Amino acid sequence: MQQIAELAQIIDQWTEGDGVTPTAVPRLSMARASKITEPMHGMHQPAFCVIAQGRKQVMVGDRVYVYGPSHHLVVTVDVPVVGQVIEASPEEPYLSLKLELDTSIVAELMLAMGMSDEAARPEHLGMALNPSAPELIDAVLRLARLLDSPRDIAVLAPMAEREILYRLLLGDQAALLRQIATGDSSTRQVSRAIGWIKQNFKKPFSIEAVAMEARMSTSSLHAHFKDVTGLSPLQYQKQLRLQEARRLILSQSLDAAIAGHSVGYDSPSQFSREYSRLFGAPPLKDIQRLRQSPERYAEG
Repeated sequence: MQQIAELAQIIDQWTEGDGVTPTAVPRLSMARASKITEPMHGMHQPAFCVIAQGRKQVMVGDRVYVYGPSHHLVVTVDVPVVGQVIEASPEEPYLSLKLELDTSIVAELMLAMGMSDEAARPEHLGMALNPSAPELIDAVLRLARLLDSPRDIAVLAPMAEREILYRLLLGDQAALLRQIATGDSSTRQVSRAIGWIKQNFKKPFSIEAVAMEARMSTSSLHAHFKDVTGLSPLQYQKQLRLQEARRLILSQSLDAAIAGHSVGYDSPSQFSREYSRLFGAPPLKDIQRLRQSPERYAEG
């Protein structure tokens, strides 16, 4: 608990207000929330996440992950999530740290550790929640402390990052990480499909085209894609479209119909209906809420 308390102090020092704060350490960001938040939609990138204070709930499809300071979350593919801070106050704000995963480092460590490419299939391929060992939090602390020594970051941050990934490869989520570093694993195949959908989400596509990109059969793609993301490929495309339309309306003040058309919707009524189903309100009302509470748009 002393380690977690020190980590909370560091995050508190480097986050000025509610929301996500990038840091001088590559791929490392911190987040704060001084109150319980409403559910927030976002795209979670591959990352290692630690909460130093407070609690959070993350929903992926029909899966729900609830965690606080004693556990860490590992995400290995880009996946649409609904995140909600469920324990926070001005006196004891929610404080968290996120390190984006570098797959190349995972692969290098596997080679150095003599790990086989063949890994046991994890129960949930795209995300795992596990207890945090003291050795892991110690490595996280050393990475976070470097913010007070900017001249040391270039040399020491890569060392601390490698140790964090090394500790994860020794832990319960080893199979999950090994999957993303193995070229012919189902997770890597789904990642290829996700990358293709992200580049082409505005256009109609056939499941056969996505399966070809993933180098899988259509039936295998459906099964593994749902296992990893909680969604079918078409549901994943729909969420990408709606989140991009939301971003366009909020950041560029586009009319809802124009934003919907720009992401591939030919029917304004269908766009409004699906937007309301995902975000809980039609575009105009949802954007008004976001502008009144900008922190709702950030996922940390």
